[in-house]
Amino acid sequence: MQQGGGRREARAFAPASVANVAVGFDLLGYAVAGVGDTVTVRRIEAPDIDEPGVRIAAIRGTTAELPKEAAGNTAGAALIALRQALALPFGFEIEIDKGIPLSSGMGGSAASCVAALVAANALLDAPLSREELYLHSLEGEAVASGSRHGDNLGPMFLGGLVLSTLERLVPVPVSGQWHSLLVHPDALLETRRARAALQGSYELKEFVAQSTHLALVLAGCHAGDAGLVRAGLRDVLVEPRRAPLIGGFDAAKQAALDAGAMGASISGAGPSVFAWFETREAAEAAAPKVQAAFAAAGFGSQSWVTALDSPGAHLL
Repeated sequence: MQQGGGRREARAFAPASVANVAVGFDLLGYAVAGVGDTVTVRRIEAPDIDEPGVRIAAIRGTTAELPKEAAGNTAGAALIALRQALALPFGFEIEIDKGIPLSSGMGGSAASCVAALVAANALLDAPLSREELYLHSLEGEAVASGSRHGDNLGPMFLGGLVLSTLERLVPVPVSGQWHSLLVHPDALLETRRARAALQGSYELKEFVAQSTHLALVLAGCHAGDAGLVRAGLRDVLVEPRRAPLIGGFDAAKQAALDAGAMGASISGAGPSVFAWFETREAAEAAAPKVQAAFAAAGFGSQSWVTALDSPGAHLL
């Protein structure tokens, strides 16, 4: 199949992600292999283009009602932003196959957005870089959460652990031996509700402590020093305010720590929980213990073990 202007259809997969990573609220995230969303994008040529030039033909893989109006859908909003920024003479038709549970704290809204952009990029006469696509994806994220932040988006585009600001993506090196355990309980926690829990006053010492922990984690990742990560991978700012929204969280987190985790916290807005381990074997051994903690609270769960340097989105 031809590239660029000769191509009329493309499919892309974007993985799930863990956002915030305890210490990097709205800034830090990493890709999770083994689960994600797939999006098919087709070019719409004149005279079949209706404003805003993007339409959603199908959404599969979920029983929930997701917006099919392009401007109200993360994938649609991102392609509208791309089309307007580049003044494209053609439009896009989208089909979304959901693979990430909704309201799970695993970046489901962002994954559809990223996969749509990666697929659409393959249809452009002059494809953009992943960093350029990222800027358009922020418009899609704003539809889902009400704010522009890239801690889910960055790692989906680049893979691995990424520090994402509004202007740039900064990959963070991690040891190839380190692995993540991600456990998703069978519960829903809407992102907007989780963000509402953060309203209120904070003390300066909380920000100082959180900044210290973020610095320790980043330094530990760059140095491959698990001791620094263990010292820093603790959320004193956001987790205490969101944990009460997640049934079984305290026991699940403690189970991970008892199993040797470098740290554990809420994935994204929750209710999923993540933990970092120094080896795959340790992460795999911890999975049934964390799931048992959720089971004791009345929740079934799914788990994934993935390297912290797992790959990002790609064409299919």
